[in-house]
Amino acid sequence: MSDPVGKLPSELDQLPDRDTEETAEWAASLDAVAQAAGTRRAEYLLRRTLQHAEAAGLALPKLLETDYVNTIPTAAEPDFPGDEAMEAKITAWNRWNAAAMVTRGSKYGVGGHIATFASAAWLYETGFQHFFRGKEADGSGDQLYIQGHASPGIYARAFLDGRISEQQLDNFRQESGGNGLPSYPHPRRLPWLWEFPTVSMGLGPLSAIYQARFNRYLQNRSIKDTANSHVWAFLGDGEMDEPESTAALALASREQLDNLTFVINCNLQRLDGPVRANFRVVQELEAQFRGAGWNVIKSLWGSAWDELFQLDTTGALVRRLREVPDAQFQTYATRDVAYIRQHFFGVNAELVQLAGVLSDAKIAECFHSSRGGHEPRKVYAAYKAALEHKGAPTVILAQTVKGYTLGAGFESKNANHQMKKLTIDEFKDMRDLLGLPIPDSAFEDGQVPYGHPGANSPEVQYLNERRAALGGPAPARKVHHVALPAPAERSFAPLLKGSGKQEMATTMAFVRLVKDLMRDKETGKRWVPIVPDEARTFGMESLFPSAGIYSPLGQTYEPVDRDQLMYYKEAKDGQILNEGITEAGAMADFIAACTSYATHGEPMIPFYIFYSMFGWQRTADQMWQLADQLGKGFIVGATAGRTTLTGEGLQHADGHSHLIASTNPASLNYDPAFAYEIAVIVKDGLRRMYGEKPEDVFYYLTVYNEPKVQPAMPEGVEEGILKGLYRFNTAADLAEAAPAADAPKVQLMASGTAIHWVLEAQQLLAADWNVAADVWSATSWGELRRDALECDEALLRGEVRTPYVTRALEGAAGPVLAVSDWMRQVPDQISQWVEQDYTSLGTDGFGLSDTREGARRHFGVDAQSIVVAALAQLARRGEVPASSVKEARERYGL
Repeated sequence: MSDPVGKLPSELDQLPDRDTEETAEWAASLDAVAQAAGTRRAEYLLRRTLQHAEAAGLALPKLLETDYVNTIPTAAEPDFPGDEAMEAKITAWNRWNAAAMVTRGSKYGVGGHIATFASAAWLYETGFQHFFRGKEADGSGDQLYIQGHASPGIYARAFLDGRISEQQLDNFRQESGGNGLPSYPHPRRLPWLWEFPTVSMGLGPLSAIYQARFNRYLQNRSIKDTANSHVWAFLGDGEMDEPESTAALALASREQLDNLTFVINCNLQRLDGPVRANFRVVQELEAQFRGAGWNVIKSLWGSAWDELFQLDTTGALVRRLREVPDAQFQTYATRDVAYIRQHFFGVNAELVQLAGVLSDAKIAECFHSSRGGHEPRKVYAAYKAALEHKGAPTVILAQTVKGYTLGAGFESKNANHQMKKLTIDEFKDMRDLLGLPIPDSAFEDGQVPYGHPGANSPEVQYLNERRAALGGPAPARKVHHVALPAPAERSFAPLLKGSGKQEMATTMAFVRLVKDLMRDKETGKRWVPIVPDEARTFGMESLFPSAGIYSPLGQTYEPVDRDQLMYYKEAKDGQILNEGITEAGAMADFIAACTSYATHGEPMIPFYIFYSMFGWQRTADQMWQLADQLGKGFIVGATAGRTTLTGEGLQHADGHSHLIASTNPASLNYDPAFAYEIAVIVKDGLRRMYGEKPEDVFYYLTVYNEPKVQPAMPEGVEEGILKGLYRFNTAADLAEAAPAADAPKVQLMASGTAIHWVLEAQQLLAADWNVAADVWSATSWGELRRDALECDEALLRGEVRTPYVTRALEGAAGPVLAVSDWMRQVPDQISQWVEQDYTSLGTDGFGLSDTREGARRHFGVDAQSIVVAALAQLARRGEVPASSVKEARERYGL
């Protein structure tokens, strides 16, 4: 057989052919089939051969896309273990109450979503009845990532099992009274029910992958047996457009996370219309997940389609399903049978012949409602197969109709995501369809009633029995507080006593502290260092050989630097999570570790260290997710500030992360200047997050890569460090060139590395201008503001409290000049509570590549610029001649 004209060379051309005659025979056989039986038969044989090869374990590439049919044929479905009729009644009550809750709430204008749960009801109910393990059995139970827009259905189920009252249902999206329900899964708002916030679309699937991965981390490090915990993530097909949704698929496959199942509700619709109007999203997702190494199960068609597939002796039906775009199939779900006969079956003679033996009722059933995601037997088969599959995660692509059972006004309509209510007549039609015993008299007041079969009804008894067998109610969040002992004081001592004559950056000081804390006998194993592939940038390579980098495969190679002291060591029980170049992935890992105290009853102490520019700016949405999930841990923005990176440039120069961080109420933000401040902050953070009375907060610390001599901690400054401000020294403390007693006075306030510019400015002011400057270390502009805001709120209640910053500066003479390596808005957060004249210097604008000195002169925050700014303040007050400002500018070349 000759090669086709224009055939491109392939990798096969580079492989030696040990038997060219045999190869030619195979090719000739294929040609013969194509000529005798047609190309479609040849294609079929090739696909079946590849499938057989894959099943036999031959190392061949997998098919990325299979036919548009169910992965599990009807004949291969396992027996259904439940009472299908009883489960249908339970599901009907939940469908009703979910729709009733949103409709009743719409009269208050609070809205809600009905159509999503209507399509996915059986996907959830089958899991709740047969698969999802609760937290009252052994282990930690399963982790459920509920699709945010499906929350009404979860509330409806909690109402049925008695965990939520009718009054609470009526307060859906009305939380301010204290007895309402949040719109979506928000653990901070409903901490006994929700575990994982998921409605910021894309973060749920990303977090689910890293949760499954962290479960294995705990197992491999012998901290918690998580072998029986399974992670289920319920997602929308439209949600898969978010880049975060698919960002970590390869990680899940690479680490063989068969403790993870994605269930994607493929109702073919997103918020405004079809997900893939001109294409087929199911096929696209199948190829994407298969290509990433996932096990893919498609549950597309309900049992009504069995007859059609049995009649399809030529494959015409399967081929037609493979070519019809989603938007057209959505249209079929809303049009009459005549339209379907013409536009679906009428395209060729084979399909016309097939349709000729089908009744109108059968065609209507198939195209209007019969989907794999609406039949518990098919959902059960898919879930069972997912749990039994080993060596890779599973994705279930379940096809449904958006708005299913809500009537013709809702089902498959483009606008149904924004439709918030049904009419009374539509509810009556829904009642009749679901077979619920709700009389017409229940609607007499013009309001749709809630429905409940009764606490002792067979439905509720069955539901409770099934949940008891599976380990208790779900979803549920339970916290069994375990206070961690305080680490030994010796871990903090080196930072408290200073570095002597040795220079040390605060980044290195933090790493040294954590390295010592990781040696603590009581809590050392609970530290979880997380870094997105820049450990060496932060001086963390010393942790590699001692703590090890976590890998479920261990180290299957000899590292190139094995003969070096700090070689690259991977281990199955490794402690460090080095996530590669993915801040989003590292943050997802951090969230899983931060919430292990609730998810698994095992408090972990994670610290996530990163280039500060690529933390809050890049992943602030995940910081909110962390706050919602009540996470605890240390976020460390290293190489912080806008002028410390010496040449890295605009996108590496962080002058604003503290401003972004200040918007998150759960984040305690510190910008320490000295190593001893870090020690005090971390020690108190461990107490506040992991002590006897733990708080639902996390810490953001910024540390710098600028080596400086680290002083010993002065006496009596601990309170000021934690509250955010203390006087570091006074002008009288200067050893040389102390100003005169009657010299003009100014208060210089600084955070982080700016303290060093201010200390130099203090010297210049005294020596060159006879100005007495006191220097204050502002460890946290945010905590100063938080305290002041609390004082303002107390005043509204009639309580008179003075903010700490006001009290700390009480009696301090002269104006206040605040300086930082951040935008001026950061120190300006406290200006209204400073009674003295207040101004600030900062690094507003874009960063730039230059030396530290050049960048600081550019932004006007170097020591000389601080001197000029201080003199300008004093000149406005008449305390120094106005000419001094001009003279200073000229002297310093500004």
